[in-house]
Amino acid sequence: MRSDPTSSVPIAAIATAAGRGGIGVVRVSGHALGPIAEGLLGAARARAMTPRVAHYGPFLEADGSEIDRGLALFFPGPHSYTGEDVLEFQGHGGPVVMQLLLRRVLQAGAALGVRLAGPGEFTQRAFLNDKLDLAQAEAVADLIDASTEQAARGATRSLAGAFSRAIHALVEQVVHLRMLVEATLDFPEEEIDFLQRADALGQLARIRTALADVLARAQQGALLRAGMNVVLAGRPNVGKSSLLNALAGAEVAIVTPVAGTTRDKVTQAIQIDGVPVNIIDTAGLRETGDEVERIGIARTWEEVAKADVILHLQTAGHVDALDADIAARLPANVPIVRVVNKIDLAGEGARIERAEGVPSAPVRAVHLSAKTGEGIDLLRGALLELAGWQGASESQFIARERHLQALQAAAAHLASAQANAERQAQALDLFAEELRLAQERLNEITGEFTADDLLGVIFSRFCIGK
Repeated sequence: MRSDPTSSVPIAAIATAAGRGGIGVVRVSGHALGPIAEGLLGAARARAMTPRVAHYGPFLEADGSEIDRGLALFFPGPHSYTGEDVLEFQGHGGPVVMQLLLRRVLQAGAALGVRLAGPGEFTQRAFLNDKLDLAQAEAVADLIDASTEQAARGATRSLAGAFSRAIHALVEQVVHLRMLVEATLDFPEEEIDFLQRADALGQLARIRTALADVLARAQQGALLRAGMNVVLAGRPNVGKSSLLNALAGAEVAIVTPVAGTTRDKVTQAIQIDGVPVNIIDTAGLRETGDEVERIGIARTWEEVAKADVILHLQTAGHVDALDADIAARLPANVPIVRVVNKIDLAGEGARIERAEGVPSAPVRAVHLSAKTGEGIDLLRGALLELAGWQGASESQFIARERHLQALQAAAAHLASAQANAERQAQALDLFAEELRLAQERLNEITGEFTADDLLGVIFSRFCIGK
């Protein structure tokens, strides 16, 4: 069990979302929760509760009057979500009823020191009590926040331990190689022959290959979780709002022939092949004396600076100096696709242009018609290609930026380990040290070696009641 000085204090919270609903749940976790059960159910009903069996009846105020009627459940630790004793009171999901139930729980448990739970504190206790590792705990929040079916399925796989098992397998291989290398350090006259017979470099190469595979899958999982921000930029009346509507499949932006219709950004969340994508329509870029439009243009450049992908829209058959000026100002470190719109007016067909005309080269331009929809699927495919999406699979799991950083750091340590191993006897101690550092970075993912302040940041981003 991981230590936490506050874990002995019972916590309580409304575990269902804010607002009205058919059912609402108040959850309590701690030890020796009998006084709370007796306070809400009465002594006789509380003592008669069977673990993991729903009991229907009234929830009582201190004077015996009814707050509500519903289901009470008791999950004794360690066989519960948090690993502690857990009580759940499931009543009608009105906000007033839920607040009355929560207030009564706090009142009945005052002698136990029960307090309101902080964000993510139930899941944090599950982590501290070894019910979940850190990657699984994060998957709980990712499953709640999933914006696409693929993201939800990936989070479910992570919660079930698919990501953690991949990390543990890597750690076991690194530990085995560490044991081999460190054992030879005590026998310097035999270490080179021993490591060669044990195929130490071959083992290291296999670990690096396995790590590269996990990193590639984690990058796909991170894309499923975070998606990408795609900014539409260009001069007025090139069809940015029409393209937003075409990608969204709905009239979410106003389209008129009047230049400067869009004054502020319009964001629409869509999904392409299960990948969440935020399409951001912006004000047309030009010189203007209109103060409101000028503010909108300034915000456009702010969004451009934060984009994952920029679609620079131009009109088919009409490229002028303003288009060139805009292209020159776009950031060089962000993927840019030139979208040539209104091909229906120019008599062109939909197509993709690639750098140097090579089929495998990056997409440079997409010719389409936002009005007729011709070429929109080509653009969707180009966006997935730019994101590095390789398609949905049963082996995908959700991952976060911190996981990617840890995997990349572990890969760097393994690369250094190989360089030191190839120097043979002169650097075998450094070989062993790089293996140790790689193991630590991998263990950070599942929480075996994780700073307390990082735990605080991670769980503070959960919703209350989870």
